[in-house]
Amino acid sequence: MGRDPASNPRQRAQKNTPKAQPARKAQPARKTLKSPAARRPRTWGRIALSTLKWAAISGVALAAIGAATVAFLFWSYASDPDLPSIEDMGDYDPYQVSRVRAADGSVIGEIFNERRRYVPFDEVPDRVVEAVIAAEDAGFFEHEGIDYMGVVRAAIVNLRSGETRQGASTITQQVVKTFLLTPERTYKRKIQEVILARRLEDALSKEEILSLYLNQIYFGHGRYGIYEAAQFYFGKPPEELNVGEAAMLAGLPQSPNRLSPKREDNARRAKARQTYVLSRMAEAGFISEAEARRWVEKPIEVVGDPYPAIGEGSEWVEVARRELARQHGEEKLAHLGADVEMTLDRDVQALAERALREGLRGVDERQNYGRPIRRIPEGQIEQMLRRLANRLPDSGPAPAERYQAVVRRVQDDPEELLVDLGEYEASIVLGRSYDQRYNPEGLSPSERFAPGDLVHVMRAGGGEVREGDEPTLSDREVRLAHGPQGAVVVLDVETRDVLALVGAYSHRIADYNRATQAKRQPGSSFKPFVYAAALDSEEFTPATIVNDAPEVYDLWKPQNYQAGEFAGPVRLREALARSINTVAIRLMYDIGAADVAELARWMGIESELPEHLSLALGSGEVTPLELTNAFATFAAGGEVAAPRFVEAIDDEATPRAEPEEAVRPEVAYLTTNMLRSVVTEGTAGRAAGLDAHVVGKTGTSNDARDNWFVGMSPSFAVGVWVGFDENLRVGRGATGGRTALPVFIDIMDELGDRERQRSFERPGGIVEARVDEATGLLAHAEATSETTYLEVFLEGTEPNDTAPAPGEVDEASFVLDQYDDFGGWGLEEGDDEEDDAGGVFGGGSEGDEDGAGTGGIFGGDEPSEDDGSGGGIFGGEDEDEVDDGGGGGIFGGEDEAEVNDGDGDEAGGDDGIFGGSSSGR
Repeated sequence: MGRDPASNPRQRAQKNTPKAQPARKAQPARKTLKSPAARRPRTWGRIALSTLKWAAISGVALAAIGAATVAFLFWSYASDPDLPSIEDMGDYDPYQVSRVRAADGSVIGEIFNERRRYVPFDEVPDRVVEAVIAAEDAGFFEHEGIDYMGVVRAAIVNLRSGETRQGASTITQQVVKTFLLTPERTYKRKIQEVILARRLEDALSKEEILSLYLNQIYFGHGRYGIYEAAQFYFGKPPEELNVGEAAMLAGLPQSPNRLSPKREDNARRAKARQTYVLSRMAEAGFISEAEARRWVEKPIEVVGDPYPAIGEGSEWVEVARRELARQHGEEKLAHLGADVEMTLDRDVQALAERALREGLRGVDERQNYGRPIRRIPEGQIEQMLRRLANRLPDSGPAPAERYQAVVRRVQDDPEELLVDLGEYEASIVLGRSYDQRYNPEGLSPSERFAPGDLVHVMRAGGGEVREGDEPTLSDREVRLAHGPQGAVVVLDVETRDVLALVGAYSHRIADYNRATQAKRQPGSSFKPFVYAAALDSEEFTPATIVNDAPEVYDLWKPQNYQAGEFAGPVRLREALARSINTVAIRLMYDIGAADVAELARWMGIESELPEHLSLALGSGEVTPLELTNAFATFAAGGEVAAPRFVEAIDDEATPRAEPEEAVRPEVAYLTTNMLRSVVTEGTAGRAAGLDAHVVGKTGTSNDARDNWFVGMSPSFAVGVWVGFDENLRVGRGATGGRTALPVFIDIMDELGDRERQRSFERPGGIVEARVDEATGLLAHAEATSETTYLEVFLEGTEPNDTAPAPGEVDEASFVLDQYDDFGGWGLEEGDDEEDDAGGVFGGGSEGDEDGAGTGGIFGGDEPSEDDGSGGGIFGGEDEDEVDDGGGGGIFGGEDEAEVNDGDGDEAGGDDGIFGGSSSGR
């Protein structure tokens, strides 16, 4: 069979092809126009569809471009080498506040760069976590660092309101912003925030991120973190917060200054913010609607001052800071967050502060600091100004120097004086903080001063002038010269716990603490260590007789407080009570300065001491703390221990130093017993009226620059120092007994109630014997109680000899007999030869020519003519006119000599080369 031609595609195509036509000449093409009826109609729908199509195409294109741009920006910022790293955020070591507490637990100070106390997340209660999440980031546990739906919601809310009412930052973003980024509002920072938020979510758990937020965020008033916020606003730790308090705190980070409930003008805003957080907590199902309403209706109750004792004993804060730095290093101090309990007794501290202020104001009044010295009669003012001008430098008042000035004008409003220092007028602005010390009654300037008053002034310091407080009467300014400063230390004798530490009239944190830092000469308050060394040698007893007479040691002739006055033979007890310098130096000479210095170091003196005779008069320098602690060693029976300031750190008790024996208990007791005589019959007689059994020693350095009293009871050791930082004289007639002792008395008057009339415990090895006051020997059987007394001795050192019967021999004869081995110490009349006429220590005899004559080497009161005349070489009072050794002599007293070598004027004058007053009482 053949194939059907029709089945062939090619043949099919040929069959249907029309027959070919004859070819025609080509014609130019014509444009065919369709009739209107032939076009498709253009409707609004088609226009909209077309617009949408192109909009979609444009949107896709723009989206693609935007996405590419965003991707590029994210890639670019993510690759930025300056982008902060999150690697260290897991090792969170924030600034934390360390708190300093008194022994009763009261917070008295803080050490901080930022007030923050870290609290672990598992110690934060659920209600606080829920409140924070509701307030800041409801989707925190669902999103991965960025809440995209939250961004949309916030955008809609803000567009509707026309202002920024809702933020979209998550807690994660806020953590990133707080820890790693600057607060600037730029697109770059926002993109970096998003990048780092995602990275943080990958690196840390949700709980760790939330912990960072709760501990780092700022809550206002200088408080950071939830712990500090809970304590500051509500006076409790976070675990004790109720729902209303948690909601209030959770809402604060949005704007702490505007929302703080501690600001009266914020009350409405604070309540509105708390209400918002409570409603969000209810929406999230954390609390019921009813509970939310209950807390909304309840007022916000914040505490006043969570730490009302802050500022008390500010000296202690620096002590605590130094101890923490010693243990942990200065660089870690700001991160410790330690709780430091000090040994401070707040009652004793307040008592010591009050006593010192009253004591210093008493000095101010007696020495006319901050008040008129005297009134200059009007007719003498110009003469006084000329004298003042001669004392004033051409450049004006020098720093730290004191000058006198005459008040020319007094102004009450503003409070100001115009004074003249001598052709140099200046203003004194009154009413500043320093002036409160001198005007406790708050008197006006015209009630305190008048034209013509003479006042002490100093150059004003730059820091004292505040804006709006500048002088108005003159372009120049001076200030009233300030009075002396002071320091007080109170120790528990048994434990060596420091109970009070006062470093100034008024003190701020980090100020100069004179109680622990000021090294000053103790003057006669050092003498107990000399006497203790003498007693310990067993060559001396409290009843040993030593002659109070002038002596010379390597051209140094020490004087007593009253220059030129000597008591003659005295018992050691009496010499200590009366603070006789020459006796202390004699003991030092016999015992050795090195041994005395070593004993003082054993007993608690840490400062370097000079090992020469002047140490007996307190020429070394010590701090009030170490001197008080060394005295406490006497009261503690000779056992020494370091002062203890810190009771515990973070509840870990600070161990007390083990006491060590520094001096035999018997010696400590004897010295303490002798110091009782300082109170009962000596320079501290004002303390005799105290109910407590107190002992102690006054001290006054040269020119009254340092005034001391260090005293003890069986329970307490109290040291008081008064003086100027500039090492100036405290004033005319100032002594330890007049300036420092009253402070001690005020303190012990109240502390005595804690003593219960205790006495110092007598150790074994102490015996008693009734002795004769004049000779220090055993009392004669016929002697009465008027001339004898009961003395204590180291066993074996009590006297063996008995004093003469009453009237058998006088005191002077006895003393001379004791010195007979040295020869020539009698009181015979001189006879032209060598060592007669009063002998070495002299009396009141008439020497005529050669030898030691008239009063001898150490002189008396007698006219004379030749060698050794008058008061002799070391002189007394004399009217010598001729030859060597005249008058007050080389080491002089008072004299009117006129001629040759050794006479008063030519070789020493009235008070002689080494004359004058030395260390005092």
